[in-house]
Amino acid sequence: MAKFTKDELEQIKDLQVKYAQATDAFGRLRVQRMMLNQQMDQLEDADLKLENDYTDNQKSEQELVQTLNDKYGPGSLDINTGEFTPAPTQEAPSDTGTSPSAAPVS
Repeated sequence: MAKFTKDELEQIKDLQVKYAQATDAFGRLRVQRMMLNQQMDQLEDADLKLENDYTDNQKSEQELVQTLNDKYGPGSLDINTGEFTPAPTQEAPSDTGTSPSAAPVS
């Protein structure tokens, strides 16, 4: 019966250790990848929630602007003082006798 040399046995054991280390590293890498995927899912969920919250804020703003415009009319607000300045209104042209159609009929 033939026997392997001590050096040959050491080389085989070294290979076994390297395979075990590589297998362990593959396992750790897979777990890290799984954890990163979970984090990405959580980030996407958070992103979607923030996007929905932002859209809800826009809708609330539009409703508030409409309510305030109905109450006060168009204008501007100084948020620091609470002072509202109505927007200048454009008056329709009036008949003050300056147009040819306003001339007296004789």
